Amino acid sequence: MNIDRLTQDLRQGVYDGALTRVYGTAPQAARERILSLADSFREIFGETEVQVVSAPGRTELAGNHTDHQNGIVLCAAVTMDTLCVAAAAPDDEVIVESRGFGEIRVKLNDLSPRESERGTSEGIIRGVAMGFRARGMEVGGLRAVMDSCVPAGGGLSSSAAFEVLMGALFSVFFNGGRADALTLARIGQGAERDYFGKPSGLMDQAASACGGITMIDFGEPENTRVDEIPFDFRKNGFVLCAVDTRTSHADLTDDYASIPEEMRMAAAQFGQSLLRYVDSNEFFAALERGELRDRLPARAILRAEHFFEENDRVPHMAEALRRGDTGAYLRLMNESGTSSREKLQNVIPSLHPEMTEMAQALDAAAELLRGKGAWRIHGGGFAGCIQCLVPEADYPAFREKMDALYGDGACFELRIRPCGVFVLEA
Repeated sequence: MNIDRLTQDLRQGVYDGALTRVYGTAPQAARERILSLADSFREIFGETEVQVVSAPGRTELAGNHTDHQNGIVLCAAVTMDTLCVAAAAPDDEVIVESRGFGEIRVKLNDLSPRESERGTSEGIIRGVAMGFRARGMEVGGLRAVMDSCVPAGGGLSSSAAFEVLMGALFSVFFNGGRADALTLARIGQGAERDYFGKPSGLMDQAASACGGITMIDFGEPENTRVDEIPFDFRKNGFVLCAVDTRTSHADLTDDYASIPEEMRMAAAQFGQSLLRYVDSNEFFAALERGELRDRLPARAILRAEHFFEENDRVPHMAEALRRGDTGAYLRLMNESGTSSREKLQNVIPSLHPEMTEMAQALDAAAELLRGKGAWRIHGGGFAGCIQCLVPEADYPAFREKMDALYGDGACFELRIRPCGVFVLEA
């Protein structure tokens, strides 16, 4: 669409219906955000034909650290997103002006991984482009002005939103939009793992790309099953929220990496590469006979126990949402949180035992809710956010007290976004 026509239509409310559906609130804020990006695009790159594209952050509802073992997860896209105004360019260079992060430039003539780009946005863009090329799809030059309201380091996967968004841009501009949600997710996962340098399961990218609340079964990697779960927490009397402890994930890569490593170690005792393909009955029988204690570290055994119990718990949580049984969901959510804390052990990092902020946040939530809600570590753990389910009437006081502990805006509602990638259309 022509950028002048885009701004005119935005001001006249042509897109208000679409924006309301995506963001779940009155469209003014989203409209002004796009207008601001369009103005910046015009200033930096000139007037041209553009597209407005968005990819959401995600929240994990259940399935903590099961995805990298090809397990089952319950997750959801959230209304916090990475949004851009973008255009194709007649060269092989991607130039992104990212608000808050400056300019990003990547030439696409060489898509091999670069050690110097590990941990960078440049590495992700190069990796996403390689993912398209490896699948026989086209890539080309892009110009974009981008803004993200997904908190970096807050556990809502700003990296996955960026990966899926970049994939969506290559799909929209050079492949007729034919890359489906799971293809975008797999390409993003590959970029994060092989170019960014972070071991990643597929949940983050799949939740962002698919949208809504979904139960995703990774048991057959080439035939991933995605089930939509219609549910509205507010309409059922609860607020789903996160509390950002404002702690950093920096220097925690080894703590994260130890989880899949130890789970694979346990799987190897049964001749499998991943725990998903180990018979849980066989595992617990061997555990009861005492056969694993001399073969595995105690923590690896506990983490394997967490996997089997959590993987079984996810479908029950999804079914509780389908039935609207919030009592069952609260009980299972707290069971998930307890298992993550005691068995998965991703609350206090073993390599940084002084980092007790996540444990303190969970204890504070438990004290405030006193059994009326639920609380659990969120996502990868060790730092970032906890997730809570709070009775609607109690949420204002809960938010106020959590903000007093961690700063203004630390506690925020997680509103579910009904779609994954969004391309603005009238």
